[in-house]
Amino acid sequence: MKTFPLIFFILSLFLFSCEKEKPLVEKDYGKLQLRFSHKVDADSLQRYSIIYQNAAANAYEVDELKYFISDARIYINGGNSILISDNNSIHYVDLDVQNSLEWDITDLIPVGNYDSISFIFGLSEIRNQSNFFLNPPEVNMFWPEVLGGGYHYMMFNGKWRKPDTSIEAFNLHLGKGQIYSGTTTNPDSIIGFVHNYFRVSLPNSAFSISKNATTQINLMMNINNWFNQPQVYDLNYWGPSVMQNQAAMNAIKENGQNVFSISSIH
Repeated sequence: MKTFPLIFFILSLFLFSCEKEKPLVEKDYGKLQLRFSHKVDADSLQRYSIIYQNAAANAYEVDELKYFISDARIYINGGNSILISDNNSIHYVDLDVQNSLEWDITDLIPVGNYDSISFIFGLSEIRNQSNFFLNPPEVNMFWPEVLGGGYHYMMFNGKWRKPDTSIEAFNLHLGKGQIYSGTTTNPDSIIGFVHNYFRVSLPNSAFSISKNATTQINLMMNINNWFNQPQVYDLNYWGPSVMQNQAAMNAIKENGQNVFSISSIH
């Protein structure tokens, strides 16, 4: 009589073990690719020629443009989000490095509908650490240690025609700003730093991720908007270099909120 409970117990263990060994049903995933393009208002970008004009009536040209975006997030139901972790959540874009204009994200993205995307332009305090990058081209974005260290968020280099018709080079370099004691900009008088990165949010950019497929989001930068809104950025006023001018970098940072848009989703 006592053998039946024992047999029942052994049979239960066997069935439970078999149940545990069944493979789990894997969730469906797809991939995401971000592509970067650059225009000046409605015109395709042409470099090394003074053919553009900003809101301050500065005639200018674009020679170099390179920047970091990081901590990209995609949003579900307007609130919950997924952080893109590929490549330490950092991507480098450079007009001179063709393959940098595409970010083939290696993260597996759950299938579904997403409301929007956002990213940090530049690098947060956590990521903006000196010696993080060891190889070019990223290592060439270093920000001088004496000015706070880390890396440039952006190098935008070009030339503009001054009121006397002479041509001068400009460097719109965005990175870590400095707070100085007194009126000098001697590095010995630095008493604090300002982190000028900012988050770009692109609402109304709904997209879908399909199983075993890649969704392509095309991000377009309007270069003229670095000068135009909400601050009218006049090169004749701010001058050719801004790395030690936090007021100038703050104006660039504010304008950066209006630089990106989504041109297409496939």
